[in-house]
Amino acid sequence: RRALTAGVILAVAGVAFSFLLEPLFGGAAAAYLATTTAYTFVLKRIVVLDVFAIAAGFVLRAVAGAVVIQVPVSPWLYICTGLGALFIALAKRRSEVAAAPERAGDQRSTLDRYQRGFLDQLIVLSAASLVVVYSLYTFTAQNLPGNNSMMLTIPFVAYGVSRYIYLMHAKNAGERPEEVLTTDVPLIVAVVLWLATASTVLVLFRE
Repeated sequence: RRALTAGVILAVAGVAFSFLLEPLFGGAAAAYLATTTAYTFVLKRIVVLDVFAIAAGFVLRAVAGAVVIQVPVSPWLYICTGLGALFIALAKRRSEVAAAPERAGDQRSTLDRYQRGFLDQLIVLSAASLVVVYSLYTFTAQNLPGNNSMMLTIPFVAYGVSRYIYLMHAKNAGERPEEVLTTDVPLIVAVVLWLATASTVLVLFRE
C-alpha cells in the first residue's frame, strides 16, 4: 500500500513539474503516464496491442525531448522511432517465446497466444517499413541537405536491421536488446559508421 501511494504521488508530482517546465512537455508526460498505466493494467494482456503500447512509449519520449527544449523535429523521426521500437519489441516477444516454448505463458500471459511464425511475419513487416521510411526520410526531410547526400547512411541502417534479425534467429538474442546493441561488434561498427557518415554529411552539406 505504501509503495502504491508513493508511486501515485511521484507520478502526479512528475507530471505537474513537467507542465511547469513546458506545457507541451507536460502533455507528453501525461500521455506517457497514461500509456504506461494502460499497459500495466490492460494492454500487456492483449496480443499485438502490447507491443504497440511499448512502441508508443518510445515515440512519446522522443516527442517530450523535442518539445521540452523547443526544437522542431521532423515527423519522420517519430515514425522511425515508432517503427524501430516496434521492431525491437516484436523481436523481444519472439525471443521470449523461443526461450520457453512450453511455459512461455508463465512468464507473460500473452506469450501463450503468440506463435513464432506470426511474430516472424510482423518482424519482417516492421523491419521493411523501418528501412523504407528511413530511406524516404533521407530524401524528403526539409532539414537535411538538398543534394540527398544523407542517402549514404541507408546501407548502415539496412545492415543494422538485418544483423539484428540474424542475431535473433542465430542466438535468440532479442530478449535483451540493450546487450545486443552494446556487445555485438558488427552492430556497434554499423552504428559508429552511421554516426560518422551522418555527421560528415551535415557538416559539409547542410545549408
